[in-house]
Amino acid sequence: MFRLLFHEPCIPPNTGNAIRLAANTGCQLHLVEPLGFDLSEPKVKRAGLDYHDMASVTVHEDLFAAWGALAPQRVFAFTAHADTFYTDIHYQPGDVLLFGPEPTGLSEEVMSDPHVTERVRIPMLAGRRSLNLANAASIVVYEAWRQHGFAGAV
Repeated sequence: MFRLLFHEPCIPPNTGNAIRLAANTGCQLHLVEPLGFDLSEPKVKRAGLDYHDMASVTVHEDLFAAWGALAPQRVFAFTAHADTFYTDIHYQPGDVLLFGPEPTGLSEEVMSDPHVTERVRIPMLAGRRSLNLANAASIVVYEAWRQHGFAGAV
């Protein structure tokens, strides 16, 4: 399945919603520290509802540790500053879908990491800054899963 990687997420409910996304789609959720919250915070728990035990969630000390654990073949970095649309990618199981922190998005340093295969964007109307992190991740995870016939879904 696909691997969702949040680099230094800051808003607890977004990560809670991503936990729920992981539980319902079978994707893995990987979080790179520092986190802007504690995973035991009520806002994370509330957003994730009772899905925490059904989701695969791993916390990594830093991006270097994440790369070591994931050993990715392909990494797609999501940014408003890209030409390739998320629908132009032919996703493969094991792909890493990389998203940045809510207030800033991915830094140029992270997007320039040699592990990043391609920068990708989700289209929006002109003059808009960004989508909610959990919503953006959901859009991409479901497109990747759709391309594989929603394998495992009922």
